[in-house]
Amino acid sequence: MKTWLICIDDTDDIGTKGTGEIAEEIAAKLAPVTQIADKHSFVNRLVTRHQLFVHPDIPYTSHNSAMCFEVETALDFDEIKAICIGHLKQESAAASDPGLAILDLDSDYDIQRLIAFGQQAKVEVKTKVQAYELAEHLAIDLSEHGGTGQGVIGALAGLGLRLSGQDGRVKGQFKLAGLQSESEEVQMSVAEVLAITGLQAVISVDGEKLAGDQLLTLKDKIKAVYTQYQFALLVSQECGSWCNATKQQLKPY
Repeated sequence: MKTWLICIDDTDDIGTKGTGEIAEEIAAKLAPVTQIADKHSFVNRLVTRHQLFVHPDIPYTSHNSAMCFEVETALDFDEIKAICIGHLKQESAAASDPGLAILDLDSDYDIQRLIAFGQQAKVEVKTKVQAYELAEHLAIDLSEHGGTGQGVIGALAGLGLRLSGQDGRVKGQFKLAGLQSESEEVQMSVAEVLAITGLQAVISVDGEKLAGDQLLTLKDKIKAVYTQYQFALLVSQECGSWCNATKQQLKPY
């Protein structure tokens, strides 16, 4: 079994299946839930959304974000890439410019250069030439699968941002027992929330990791982020209670 980090970008168009959903489908094909041996492997397969630079010179559908996930599988590289490409060609929108990046996490690569590229792609315009040059230098498989292929930039950047351990919102939201609608509130301990969601921590917007017996007041959409190298529920103090982060507080991720 080997562990791989995979990122895709620019697979969708207005009114079509989102890139995050396509990423989840690829992850499921590479390592079906029934084959995941432990909780650690399962949570690491969560898809993270990484926000990139929004600029007139950068074509994007709505938010310019890449989708990244980790997968542990017995499949070899050629099998992994074939499955990824096959699904991208089948599910990507006709007007999209899909890019695919595949990294063997056991390989010898310069993680700091990869992280730097990802962080730069959040604040400046990067080019396909820059992406391909760095991918070749780091021995990362980077490929385009339609249109202009501009998605290779975001795909490579997404790898770096995930590896930074401090970037990304987890795709989707978590459902909690007792929380029937977004207007309701439910109180749970940190330990209870982690047991239900499979997340690894509850962390405040100031970086404080909450203890298991700390009580939380949860409402609205329950969303997670990737911070401090953990999948975590982000919380903040509101009227003396720990509450799940607001949409604005989640925005930096």
